[in-house]
Amino acid sequence: MAYPDRLAAAWQAHLAPRTPDAPTVVSTFAGCGGSSLGYSMAGFDERLAVEWNEKQAASFVANFPDVPLHLGDIADLTDENALRLARVAPGELDVLDGSPPCQGFSLAGSRQFEDGRNQLFLEYVRLLRAFAPKAFVMENVRGMVIGKMRLIFAEIIRELKATGYQVSARVLVAGYYGVPQMRPRMIIIGIRNDLAAAGITPSHPVPFAIAPTVREAWHGIENTADEIDVAKFATTRLVDRLLYRMKPGEYGDRYHPNKQLYGLYRLDPDRPSPTLLRNGGAGGACEACHPSEHRRITIAEAKRLGSFPDPFVLRGSFPERWAAIGNCVPPLFMRAIAAHVRSLLAHTEEPHAATA
Repeated sequence: MAYPDRLAAAWQAHLAPRTPDAPTVVSTFAGCGGSSLGYSMAGFDERLAVEWNEKQAASFVANFPDVPLHLGDIADLTDENALRLARVAPGELDVLDGSPPCQGFSLAGSRQFEDGRNQLFLEYVRLLRAFAPKAFVMENVRGMVIGKMRLIFAEIIRELKATGYQVSARVLVAGYYGVPQMRPRMIIIGIRNDLAAAGITPSHPVPFAIAPTVREAWHGIENTADEIDVAKFATTRLVDRLLYRMKPGEYGDRYHPNKQLYGLYRLDPDRPSPTLLRNGGAGGACEACHPSEHRRITIAEAKRLGSFPDPFVLRGSFPERWAAIGNCVPPLFMRAIAAHVRSLLAHTEEPHAATA
């Protein structure tokens, strides 16, 4: 099945009614809903989402109008209110999902050990204790296990285990799960101790795909004239001049030693995309540029590379919509993880790659 057709089929799975025995999930740090979409594609019933950014929350509500949303600081959501909104008692929830903000860990940032954003995982752990779900999934950047940040990573793992879970952590690459983007992410999966004692071991989905190319991802795509104009406007004069020299698959720093242009890249149509960064829509920087046209890619093109189906709604300005894609776990990637965790909890074999 061609990539656009697989995306369309996954979108229909998201729209399908939930079965009475559908597994349940609560999503923290939900953003525009990339992880939520992956769980929905895998048949989960989302009971609650938590997001503080109003623009990202507007996108979430547009795509998940029936999911209760706590809009605000996660620290302001009490344990009692979280359980009430999700309509579950402690121990009933199947999966608690969360991607705490990663700027403090990210290789693209300064990676300050004392960065306060590195402590937001404690709020996730607080809700983990409150819900006591059968399993949890925690996602972050691979920078967590590089250099001195490994000390924080070790603290995270110790805290998660102390909460009552067997834990497995691994860096996975989205491209090997059907996404046309070679995005590496740290995926931490936990299984509650009582279930682990019964023989359910936390593990990760086995890679099953060769990443689709940019050409395959964009097959049949429809860009509006306005979106193309916005994409052209988002480039600076310097970037525009560099694009006239850059060939597909080349980075801009080959032609200009400006560190601010690190990541400026003309996509190769016959390869998957590199990681789309959240800040690519701000300040004129454009890490992902069209293979042949002298412009950055449109939001429609970025959605395809991020495995967001065409009907998925993104609200806000060009930079805000771009940041939504760059911040999210690609939905097809999360669908593979969600389907794997669902199979663990159901005591069944993991679905074959062709149906995952």
